[in-house]
Amino acid sequence: MKTFMAKPSDVERKWYVLDADGQTLGRLAAQAAYLLRGKHKPTYTPHIDTGDFVIVVNADKVRLTGNKLLKKKYIYHTRYPGGLREMTYRDLLDKNPEKAVEIAIKGMLPHNRLGKKMFKKLKVYRGPDHPHQAQKPEAWILRG
Repeated sequence: MKTFMAKPSDVERKWYVLDADGQTLGRLAAQAAYLLRGKHKPTYTPHIDTGDFVIVVNADKVRLTGNKLLKKKYIYHTRYPGGLREMTYRDLLDKNPEKAVEIAIKGMLPHNRLGKKMFKKLKVYRGPDHPHQAQKPEAWILRG
C-alpha cells in the first residue's frame, strides 16, 4: 500500500464564504487558515497547495475579547529612518478592518513560498457583499 501524494494538477478548488459577523478574530482566522491550507480534505499533502479559496465578509463586525482593542498594537515600519509606527487594534478596525483580518490569517499560514501562494486565495471584504457570486461559493459554518 502506497501513501497518497497529491499533484498540483489533480487539486480541485472550491470557494467558501466565512461570515465574520460577531466572530472572534483568532477563531475566524484559524478556520480560514484551515481551509486555505486544505487540511479539511482527505487529499491534504503538506508540500502541495491543496487548499480552497476563502471569502471573508463582514470584516468590520469581527470582535476581539478582553482589552485587546485597546492594548493590542499593530506595529509596522515605513523603512525610513525613525519610521516605526504603531496603532491600536481599535484604530486599525475603524480604519481598515480587512487588513486586521488578513494579518491574523497570514500569521497562521506557513511562512514560506507555499504560504504566500495560499494567502493569494484569500479575499476579505468589509461588508456583506462580494463580487465572487459567479464562482458559486458555499457557506462554511464556523465552529466554536
